[in-house]
Amino acid sequence: MLTNGPPMASLHYFTWSFIVTALGLALGAWLGWNATGTIGGAFSVFFICAVLAVLEISLSFDNAIVNANKLKEMTPVWQRRFLTWGIVIAVFGMRVLFPLVIVAIAASIGPIAAMQLAINEPAEYSRIMLDAHLSIAAFGGTFLMMVALSFFFDEHKEIHWVHVIESRVSRYASIRGAEITFVLVLMLIFAYLVEPAEQLTFVMSAIYGLITFLLVDILGRVLDRANDAMVGAAKGGLGAFLYLEVLDASFSFDGVIGAFALTQNLFVIAIGLGIGAMYVRSMTIMLVERGTLLEYRYLEHGAFYAILALSVIMYAQAVVHVPEVLTGLGGATVIGIALWSSIRYNRRTPVEIEESVPPRATAEAPVERH
Repeated sequence: MLTNGPPMASLHYFTWSFIVTALGLALGAWLGWNATGTIGGAFSVFFICAVLAVLEISLSFDNAIVNANKLKEMTPVWQRRFLTWGIVIAVFGMRVLFPLVIVAIAASIGPIAAMQLAINEPAEYSRIMLDAHLSIAAFGGTFLMMVALSFFFDEHKEIHWVHVIESRVSRYASIRGAEITFVLVLMLIFAYLVEPAEQLTFVMSAIYGLITFLLVDILGRVLDRANDAMVGAAKGGLGAFLYLEVLDASFSFDGVIGAFALTQNLFVIAIGLGIGAMYVRSMTIMLVERGTLLEYRYLEHGAFYAILALSVIMYAQAVVHVPEVLTGLGGATVIGIALWSSIRYNRRTPVEIEESVPPRATAEAPVERH
């Protein structure tokens, strides 16, 4: 049976993550010193950046697994583009620009005014962001729920982890709109539970999330079909890239909102979450190059169960407060159980695993690291 080798063999995948961590924490400490002029202030910001990075990693490990699953089907060119352009969009787009856009829309001000608000009046900036949490939770929860259900509602799906559930769901996949109906029913249930004055906001935001998923899915198929016709290969290109970027945006919603519970400083949030995003990128590369998703057959299932749970939690946050620690630990626990189940399966059927996992040294299109 193939193994992933000793832990030290995997550390080289995280070289850039370690460098960004050192630079980011140093910059955080400098911001704390510059703001307070004290060692205590510098250490406080340093610690907040570290906690935010851990929070982002815990919330986004399932994101790395889904990224790897999609990335292995993309052409080498688009793999490199996602791992370079994609990380820039993830760090600066979603961790800096996204909160500014939310505040600009909610407060009916321009992006420059939103930036000035974040710098000069961080408390008001934070209040506006938190007031928009209902819409963000409904939108992001719906999008992620569709991502998870699309994995389970697949009539061609042959590998089942929780067989009693997944085999039945797979049989119903041939019914057109089954997963959409499920989402709409759950949407109406939670809309009934929120405050009457917020019900319309919740429903409309959720519908926008559903429409966004469907549009991204359709656009992705059209773009990739055109790409296939040009290059003659059935691999994802621009369409898959767009899908992964919107998926990353949906995953980042919870982390960005949760970050405001620790600090109201936009730049500190960007540093902490940016560090976490680099580790997600490194984990994605490692999962693709080492064939981990093939070797551990239930790991992908665990990731999509974690995504489904996260989507329901985001819905629930419209009604009650759910600690971010619980969200992160819940997803990590599900993925851990899936990994353990995969290891047990590998021990029972070692020959089949050796035949199904390609050697890393002869990988057809290894991901290029930068």
